[in-house]
Amino acid sequence: MDAYAGFAAVYDLFMDDVPYEKWCRRIVELLKEYDVNDGLVLDLGCGTGTLTELLAGAGYDMIGVDASEEMLELAAEKKEKSGHDILYLLQDMREFELYGTVRAVISVCDSINYITEEADLLQVFRLVNNYLDPGGIFLFDMNTIYKYETLLAENTIAENREEGSFIWENYYDPGEKLNEYDLTLFIRQEDGLYRKYEETHFQRAYGLDQIARLVEKAGMELVRVCDAETGQEIKEDTQRVHVIVREHGKSMEA
Repeated sequence: MDAYAGFAAVYDLFMDDVPYEKWCRRIVELLKEYDVNDGLVLDLGCGTGTLTELLAGAGYDMIGVDASEEMLELAAEKKEKSGHDILYLLQDMREFELYGTVRAVISVCDSINYITEEADLLQVFRLVNNYLDPGGIFLFDMNTIYKYETLLAENTIAENREEGSFIWENYYDPGEKLNEYDLTLFIRQEDGLYRKYEETHFQRAYGLDQIARLVEKAGMELVRVCDAETGQEIKEDTQRVHVIVREHGKSMEA
């Protein structure tokens, strides 16, 4: 089963502990720090559109791209309720196409870690560079090698709720820096019975030196890396980082 094919319907349920409002405030602060105060912003790997909606509420003209049709269906429902003018596109982030350039691109919830081949990640970076305005900002987050090696590792995570339960069995290969987790979901149906879903997800851990090399190769410049939780300098035990990249190859008159 494709990643998120079954989980999409209950994604928001099991992600309700994610501090999206806090993330939005931090992202807006960073965007404004680099003079992106308004205009078009692309949410790459937007999922069910929770953060996309928050950024639209903060005054940005949002575009959301995701490869999961099920996720985008839920995003469309949120859009209908909020009335925000958001354009959602069903596209693989390795091949996405826009109608023009944007002031900024964001990608959160470790979407970048889901790009498991370096060549594919370089292609994503090149596409981002292509669709950024001159001097535009690319802001993304990543799980760190520390998190995969120490916190996820060979652990099993389980959660049981009235609406459903899940079992997350994690496996990390430090040599390949490849993380696999097998997700088993039991979702309560209207008749009170539970339906079982099984999915397997893969992510790769990237070192910051590797990211810096790929960013440069894609024609952009790495501006800053900080702890996504604190906004401060990264430490040995930082679990998630924010990476700020800037387009710098286009002419402002282009």
